[in-house]
Amino acid sequence: MAEAQVDLERGKLRSLSVRNFRCIGSNAVKVDLDDIVVLVGPNNSGKSSILRAYEIAMSEGSKAGQLKQDDFPNGNVDPENPVEIELVTEVIVGDPGKQWLGDLDGKPVVGEGRKYVKEKWVWTAVGKGTRFGWNVDSQAWDSKKPWGWANVANARRPAVHPVRAFDPPEAQAKQIHDLLSKAILDSAKLLEKDGVKIYEKLLGDINDFQKLALDHNKGKIEEAEKTLNDIVSSIFLDHVVQYIQSSDASESALKLFPDGGRLTTGHKDGHMSDLESQGSGARRTMLWATLKLLKDSATDQKKANVLLIDEPELCLHPSAIRDACKVLYDLASKEGWQVMVTTHSPVFIDLSRDNTSVVRVERKAKGEIVGTTLYRPEAAQLSSDDKANLKLLNLYDPYVAEFFFGGRVVLVEGDTEYSAFRLIMNEDKSFSDIHVIRARGKATIASLAKILNQFGASYSILHDTDTPKTMSKDKKTGEQKEIVNPAWTTNGNILAAVEKQLEAKTTRLVASRVHFEAAFFDTALTGEKPYSAVRALQDDGERKKVVTELFRGLIDHEAKLPEGCIEWAKMDELEALF
Repeated sequence: MAEAQVDLERGKLRSLSVRNFRCIGSNAVKVDLDDIVVLVGPNNSGKSSILRAYEIAMSEGSKAGQLKQDDFPNGNVDPENPVEIELVTEVIVGDPGKQWLGDLDGKPVVGEGRKYVKEKWVWTAVGKGTRFGWNVDSQAWDSKKPWGWANVANARRPAVHPVRAFDPPEAQAKQIHDLLSKAILDSAKLLEKDGVKIYEKLLGDINDFQKLALDHNKGKIEEAEKTLNDIVSSIFLDHVVQYIQSSDASESALKLFPDGGRLTTGHKDGHMSDLESQGSGARRTMLWATLKLLKDSATDQKKANVLLIDEPELCLHPSAIRDACKVLYDLASKEGWQVMVTTHSPVFIDLSRDNTSVVRVERKAKGEIVGTTLYRPEAAQLSSDDKANLKLLNLYDPYVAEFFFGGRVVLVEGDTEYSAFRLIMNEDKSFSDIHVIRARGKATIASLAKILNQFGASYSILHDTDTPKTMSKDKKTGEQKEIVNPAWTTNGNILAAVEKQLEAKTTRLVASRVHFEAAFFDTALTGEKPYSAVRALQDDGERKKVVTELFRGLIDHEAKLPEGCIEWAKMDELEALF
């Protein structure tokens, strides 16, 4: 996806790597960040730990940036295998020094390319960590740090806004209040009077005041420096002291409103109570209202932000989940915002969007936690037709993305195949890890195949051959004439999407002769075809055996396929049927 260069004071976060933190072991889990990154995977696989890692790195110098015993793997502190959190941030303003500026691989920047800073935090014991910078010149980690002090460095990275799943009510209420305050203040900063932005004028006035104060006290400062130098030089030979006061006014120098704002809610004619006194559903509802406000409001776009949200589907009514998904994606599309989310709901994966990446975090053999990037839009090389197909599919079937959550995949064309295979799966628990994905139309099969190809999954496709020709009514004469069947042409699109996978034998491409109903149900299915197919399988044990054989053949690429379908890899193999 092409990225617009935005005039931000804070750079965009480009990657996050975590090692030896909580359940994540010595093999680092790395996440490359897009506008929105969706972390999927089973419970206790480290998804929430990844979100927490960025929050800790951004809390350097405060108590929140200190690690506890439980933050080390199995609670064991091993100095030989320290906790490590690594960040790569794009630099927009605030040059940290030439030695820190590199490309995404940490090599010197050639020409006028984008510039990145690589930093690492290391904890060998409970408490505070140590930050290092990647020195591009020496190609090694350096104990000196980009931007120096923690508060200065934090101001150059995207501000962190965590929304954790199981925080106590008071903490959840504060998270919502902080986001709401940001929405209000960012909008207020754009207020003008007589053509002048009031907020910028206030900062300018503070800046002028600071300079006047320093000039007025110049003599006292010099006297204090001399006294300090006399003391220090008597202890440390050739050491001097110099007092430097920044005269650049910042947001922290200007408190627009006092602390202690409250959010209360309740029935309009009844008792109003603080948000932390409400139930989980009310708090989550207020969260989504606040995020929508952030998404819709005009903001000061000079500040980059990262929203870290854990399990956004919690406490939401099913009808609200899709609206919540749209809010997150729209917020991530807004200049100055990135979103990283963990979820167990496929609804929060919108395949029609250009700004999303999907990373699966899972526990492998021997307890190793790994993170695998399953999907990035630019790697899938989706055409405009693909995107249109996926947008419609996402509208009608928000659960289509469940294959990202693991298991074996069978991609089918329509509802009848899906219903028949679901019946078989419900009765045979050996199929419990199979995802049957219905494309809800032949044209969408190729689009979904391009996505499945990205993470090297072994999968199968079942579609209808259809016929090379079909009859069409002439609009002028009203006569029936034979034309090329568009559904037949789509067979070539499907083949083009999976040719490399067929060569690698990771995909099995199977076609029902003409269509699934004609191939496996010798009597016409009346009424609702999916329902009729299920009833036919329940009433006819032999037919059910044949369809089960087909299903097994789609799962096991070496298994025999029943009559009524054909495995194919060239168009002439289909043409020979007619």
